[in-house]
Amino acid sequence: MNPDDVLLNFTPGTILILNVVLGLVMLGIALDTAPSDFKIVAKKPKPFLIAILAQLVILPAVTFGLTLILPVSASMALGMILVACCPPGNISQVLTHRSGGNVALSVSMTAVGNLLYIVAMPLSIAFWGSLHPTARELLEIISLDAWQMLLDIFLIIGLPFLVGLALRAKFPRFAARVQPFVKWFSLIALMGFIVGALAGNWSIFVMFLGIIVLVVTIHDAVALAIGYGTAVVGGLATPERKAMTFETGIRNAGLGLGLVFAFFDGLGGMAIVAGWWGIWDMIAGLAVASLWAWHTKRRTGSSKGDASRRGDGGVPAEKTS
Repeated sequence: MNPDDVLLNFTPGTILILNVVLGLVMLGIALDTAPSDFKIVAKKPKPFLIAILAQLVILPAVTFGLTLILPVSASMALGMILVACCPPGNISQVLTHRSGGNVALSVSMTAVGNLLYIVAMPLSIAFWGSLHPTARELLEIISLDAWQMLLDIFLIIGLPFLVGLALRAKFPRFAARVQPFVKWFSLIALMGFIVGALAGNWSIFVMFLGIIVLVVTIHDAVALAIGYGTAVVGGLATPERKAMTFETGIRNAGLGLGLVFAFFDGLGGMAIVAGWWGIWDMIAGLAVASLWAWHTKRRTGSSKGDASRRGDGGVPAEKTS
């Protein structure tokens, strides 16, 4: 069976619930985003500009190349492109902290990045997908309208994000009280959706398990390497390299899976790639963060290393590896 011919079934009511959950996820992220997160980027923009270059240009371009090299079907290739064009996942901040990286930079990059991705994500998916020799045929069949997708994404995730930012700015105490409940409820609901999507279509997932595991493992490793490599080339110090690694390598695949059902009719190859990515990048990210923390602690006596001797966004005088 070709994954291009498989459609994962969900009722319109389920899709409506999913859209509400995605909106709550973005609301939770925004409620946890302070105005100071944006000020960090404004004061010291170099790390952020390097991160945006890595995420919006290099990662999708390299992913496009991988889809031409790896033995993937058209729908799987489109799934890889979709994941690469998604914003970073919030777990990137947890992993940055675990590795001893610059958490303030990670938070600020996620905050500003999510705002940019409201516009950039649908246009990027349409651009790279339309260039692909086989995936573009699927886009034509689906009749994907990038501008309509942009409008829908704004209503589903952009508007809740902006509402959350406004609530945090005007009613910080209220936002602080409700944010943990919104965050955890939405994340649990989204994880439940991912697990349910895989469990409900388990026979299809198992059918393509081997190639999916191979492709996602390679793709995720490349994404992490792009984050670290661009930070090194950009002259950033170790704490910023760690933040960049996870900001680029950890994508919001749960959002990507939601978009597959909302805009791509539950296309099998796309859904399986996004669903497994959402599980694997947490496993791989935690392994990398733990190894990094262990190495740093062994070398310096602290898992934070030189991160404990620096501020929240710039490049310290002493760079270590």
